[in-house]
Amino acid sequence: TGDDNMDESVFWNTKVLPVLHEFESFAPELCNACNGLHDALAERGMLGRQFKKRSAILRTLFRLIDVGSDRLNLTLAKLILALNVSGNNLLNICKLVFKISRNASNDALFLNDGILDSLLSLLHCEDAWSKGEAVLYCVGSLKLLSGNSALSRLLLSKGFIGVLLQLSEGEGQRIIVTAALRNIADQSESRPSFLSNKAFSTLCLILENHCKDLDICINVARIFSKLSTYTECCHALAETPRCCGLFLDLLSKHSRKQDLVVRLLFTLGNLTAKSTEARERVYEEEGGIDVLLDLFQVYQETPSPPKQCRAPEREDVLVKLIRLLANLAIHPTVGTALAANTLCVQLLLEESEELVINAVATINNLSFYQGESSVVRSQHTHISQLLLKLLLSSSMDAVLEATRVFGNLSQIKDVRHFIMQHKVEQYVVTLLDSKTPDVCFSACGVLINLSADPENRAVLRATGTVQKLIDCLRDFGPQDWHLAAVVCQTLWNCSLDGELQHTRELLEILRLYTDRGALQWSSDDGVRQVQEACWELLFLPVAERLRQRFYIEDTTSIIP
Repeated sequence: TGDDNMDESVFWNTKVLPVLHEFESFAPELCNACNGLHDALAERGMLGRQFKKRSAILRTLFRLIDVGSDRLNLTLAKLILALNVSGNNLLNICKLVFKISRNASNDALFLNDGILDSLLSLLHCEDAWSKGEAVLYCVGSLKLLSGNSALSRLLLSKGFIGVLLQLSEGEGQRIIVTAALRNIADQSESRPSFLSNKAFSTLCLILENHCKDLDICINVARIFSKLSTYTECCHALAETPRCCGLFLDLLSKHSRKQDLVVRLLFTLGNLTAKSTEARERVYEEEGGIDVLLDLFQVYQETPSPPKQCRAPEREDVLVKLIRLLANLAIHPTVGTALAANTLCVQLLLEESEELVINAVATINNLSFYQGESSVVRSQHTHISQLLLKLLLSSSMDAVLEATRVFGNLSQIKDVRHFIMQHKVEQYVVTLLDSKTPDVCFSACGVLINLSADPENRAVLRATGTVQKLIDCLRDFGPQDWHLAAVVCQTLWNCSLDGELQHTRELLEILRLYTDRGALQWSSDDGVRQVQEACWELLFLPVAERLRQRFYIEDTTSIIP
């Protein structure tokens, strides 16, 4: 005990620390001795419970715990577990391993010592949960360790996902199990294991049975949100019965739980981006669209005070929700229904400036459906005014989305009148100079419709449209035959009731581009097949028709 008057720090440094250091100095030798004992017993088949002197060995091993380092304790734990302890002995060892695993600096100790195999063996039986609290500490250790990418990959190679899914079918703590699966899902290498173990149906069943447990729901939702970014997992999840309906039920039950809502919407957005069946299932789920529109209203509410900006979390939900609606609108049946849904269109039109690009992208999808029931069609004036503001934006993404919607809406005569009245056509024509194929394509979509009206053609020709279209044809033709076809159709419309300027230049380009032998094709056979198909089916017919409209009589005149 030392001198009662001795300062505690002095006592620690002079009396206690040297003894601890002495213990530590023996740790490496003890580790080697334990490993040697393990190998000797294994060689003679004396591991497990059958060895007569097992109790004496265990007493000695337990006395060594905490004598040395964490490394020694893990070595002891591996040997003790190999001797198949049960009851309090098993619980104490699992608590010891859990304690060591909580310190991230100890992760390296688990990479080489084989203790992972011992822990997985403990769990790899049908009645694992009969081991009681010890299993919780074991799973808890593995959950912590799975946060380390190297250990996570090692666990994957040892069938960890299958073990966890097996545990999830018992009556144990699914929070820990799903948290471990959530960590493992971070690894791209986990995809084959999730797919081969039919994990999606198991996880959906867990969601269904624990829909009121927010922690479990968030864990599973995070797994799905990560895995659904991969095509093969996305299709597997989409084919899982009731998954879309289950997600919609959870969105309804937990509409105010932003962490859960944003992940479920992200997953549904991934599913509907890749799967026609998923679009149909969301739409056909009773009350499914109503759930999404209710969420839209909840997260679109103006915060108090009124001038306060919307919180980033709320913005995140709205971005994911609008993306989901845009994907749903790709399906003709769903898109027609959404375009006719007054609330849906109004919510999109009332969107904040920060989200307006996403909202307009969704309106673009809805604008394809021009039936009498279309709210987009009936509110074309309001939408056109919104698009006019976007065209003046400094964001090219905003300009592109606005031009795309005008391309659809300009099929309506009133919208074409709006465009000409507000000189929008001048801005659309300048977009042909963007040198960006997507922007030029969208601009041509508007110009094709505008040039359908005789009164607009002369205006378009006067603004230099023809020369810019010819430049687009020259610049993009060989790279994008679809765009080249649209340019030719626009030129055809512009020339319906008047001579075109720069016709000689146009004919020279058309002569070159309609000669298959004069064109350069990709050396890749697959790419070349696609290029030739687009050239022959899309470009060549309209280009030949445009060529035949003009022919050269001599070097200076063009006779229509």
